[in-house]
Amino acid sequence: MNSSISSAVKGLHLNLDRAGDWIAPLTLRLFLAWEFFESGLEKWNGENWFADIQDRFPFPFDHVSATLNWELSMWAELICALAILIGLGTRVSAFILIVVTIVATAAVHWPADWSTLSELAQGYSISNKGFGNFKLPLIYLAAFVPLLLSGAGKLSFDALLARFFWRRHNR
Repeated sequence: MNSSISSAVKGLHLNLDRAGDWIAPLTLRLFLAWEFFESGLEKWNGENWFADIQDRFPFPFDHVSATLNWELSMWAELICALAILIGLGTRVSAFILIVVTIVATAAVHWPADWSTLSELAQGYSISNKGFGNFKLPLIYLAAFVPLLLSGAGKLSFDALLARFFWRRHNR
């Protein structure tokens, strides 16, 4: 009986590993594509408010006009979100959106003033009550890491192109 349970658990793990190669990266891609495309659309349909925070942008973005920063972030969010959704150029798109997220965290989500770690920890929230709100950007960064390091997964254009070029190369 012990060996049949062990065999069943091993079989379950094997099947979960196989499904994970397809579903885990796809889940991250769907989540991130939705979030960043939505943010890009808000910029597309909204007014540029970056001039109000231009002095908080990190180098080199603090030396770029607010209009160009707005356009760069909007197009990065729209184009890279679509690329991540279909899994095309996923690692490059993830890197670009990581940069966008770091800049947004520095300029918008990081607490303006803090002197102790407990004050900084108050900014680890979704709502801004004067202490920053960097929890969600950190969640995005954590979700991007597997896509950056491992790619889009098997259910992607990246994987399809890799199989196509691998077959052509090995003929």
